[in-house]
Amino acid sequence: MTLVIVLLLLLGCLLIATSHLTKVNKAAIAVFVGTVGWVLYICYGTDFVMSQHPHEYMEFLAGESPSSKAVKHFICDNIFLKYVGKAAAIVLFLLATMSIIEILNNNGCFDFVSEWIRTRNSKRLLWSITLATFIISANLDNLTTTTMMLTIMHNIVQSRRQRMVIGCAIVLAANAGGCFTVIGDPAGIILWDNGAVTATNFSAFLALPAIVAWVVPTLMLGRSLPERLDAEWPAAPYRGDDTNLNRWQRIVMLIVGIGGLWFIPTFHNITKLSPFLGALCVLSVLWVVNEIFNHKLMNADQMILRKVPRTLQYGSIQLMLFVMGVMLAMGAVQETGILGMASEWIDYNIHNIWALGAFAGLLSGIFDAFTVMMTGLSMYPIVETWQLNMWVDADYMANFVQNGAFWKVLAFSTAVGGCLLCFTNPSGLALMKMERMRVGWYLKNCTGSVFVGWLLGLAVLWLEYYLIY
Repeated sequence: MTLVIVLLLLLGCLLIATSHLTKVNKAAIAVFVGTVGWVLYICYGTDFVMSQHPHEYMEFLAGESPSSKAVKHFICDNIFLKYVGKAAAIVLFLLATMSIIEILNNNGCFDFVSEWIRTRNSKRLLWSITLATFIISANLDNLTTTTMMLTIMHNIVQSRRQRMVIGCAIVLAANAGGCFTVIGDPAGIILWDNGAVTATNFSAFLALPAIVAWVVPTLMLGRSLPERLDAEWPAAPYRGDDTNLNRWQRIVMLIVGIGGLWFIPTFHNITKLSPFLGALCVLSVLWVVNEIFNHKLMNADQMILRKVPRTLQYGSIQLMLFVMGVMLAMGAVQETGILGMASEWIDYNIHNIWALGAFAGLLSGIFDAFTVMMTGLSMYPIVETWQLNMWVDADYMANFVQNGAFWKVLAFSTAVGGCLLCFTNPSGLALMKMERMRVGWYLKNCTGSVFVGWLLGLAVLWLEYYLIY
């Protein structure tokens, strides 16, 4: 049955990687694999439980005779709910942050970006919009940030080819920006929530590699743009009966929303509660501020007529379901014990986290980046510092302690490596749909630049650890 579950996961990964061809939604595939994986697991639960959790199961029985019903209850209460809780915490965090950006966007708080990039100079527009993307994605969800920036760019730049070039730079900036903070990408959120990294240490090491991975490819892509763009600036977007907020009110809401997200790591360190609770707290405060500022619109007649954009919301729901499905699927595979065996083989035959990170990055360019990251995370438990003396090769195992090198290499390689092809990350898929971009065009015009930036960023990360340790 272990082989069946593993084959199911591999088939799911293949379908996710080819979703741009099959037109089957990635979220649907992930949810299907996750649910079916656990159904198969519980059907043969006795074998898995006795091999992975014999002592816990005996304690659960408390002297009673083993039975299929008891095994199922043990799996549901002691194994399955653990993975559901972890997945739910990440989904709730994403729900809160995506709701925050929705509120900010609906109130015109990001209209400052359109004002800032108002130029026909191709280089200035390219760097302005990618810098804004890089900064915003470090604090908010990558997909939502990318979609918002692509929409702004699409309305300004008239040439489809120029939009595709700038769009590629936006996708890369979103993924690179999101990977150097614990709140900017689902991978960072999971690593942080599991205790693999701390917010300050994670950002301190990944900031420079992320900048390199963004700047170098953007320089290379900018060479294909003409000096002057065919651009026009449409009127401010209509938001239903629209917001009546003045400039300072929008600034206040932006500070409350973004500043609140910056406070979440501090909230977590003080309370030790899951980060999603801090995100929900920020959302509630921003929600109250939104209703105070828009109190004139808060009556029945006007609110019924008010149109809220659903494009981002629909994409957000898909992302949350996708994350939930992948985490549940990896949980089922992990409980079979096959990932532990794979990690032992890798440790014996490869024994180098940098080679493993490079391989993970290449896989992320073929398969889904988040799935590859979750696979790497599921293969290795977090090693406590006091346990290092128990290992023969303590120096190697030090890479897997809290703030160890492996977690940062994995997060960086999967995030940036996922941009090697456009269909292995949600941001790239958004670009493909919006600009009707073909994979062949991306491979010819963008993959090489991303590859160079990824390798240089990985080299910078290695140099940081070499100089410090």
